[in-house]
Amino acid sequence: MIREEAWNLLTEYNKEPFHLHHAEVVEGLMRYFAVLEGFADEADFWGVVGLLHDLDFEQYPQEHCAKEQQLMQERGIDPRIIHAVASHGYAIVNDIFPEHRMEKILYAVDELSGLVGATALMLPSKSVADLQIKTLRKKYRQSSFAAGCSREVIARGAELLGWTLDELLEKTLDAMKALGPLANAK
Repeated sequence: MIREEAWNLLTEYNKEPFHLHHAEVVEGLMRYFAVLEGFADEADFWGVVGLLHDLDFEQYPQEHCAKEQQLMQERGIDPRIIHAVASHGYAIVNDIFPEHRMEKILYAVDELSGLVGATALMLPSKSVADLQIKTLRKKYRQSSFAAGCSREVIARGAELLGWTLDELLEKTLDAMKALGPLANAK
């Protein structure tokens, strides 16, 4: 599946600017991590997975990670994409374990990207470019801040990757900074 096809599918089921922006941020993060992790030749595939990971969330929030599997199966989409997007719901809404390195990264950075974005909004510039790791660590520890971003999922994601929490925070912040203005909340 090429990006244009993935975007068309995404926008068929998602209209809210917030959801579309989140999809593009996660797409960018996945492409960044593909290169960082030595999978540069798979960056397009990783990006498509990132773009489609919340395909069903806007219209089917109660069936998240289940409905998107059905929608993609009906269209004959690559089973690897289907498994990858569904696995980001592991231990949240399903028991589909993130097996591939790419799936583990998606699992870890999806929630964390929201926390990074929310933390950046607290800055005078509202820019991820100005966010310091110590501020992100502080906001991570403050469970009432961006409470919808599950610290449990973020910590489990770091564990799945074999990274410390600090490594995950730092690498994800670096990745979001590399995305430039796209990383900033809209």
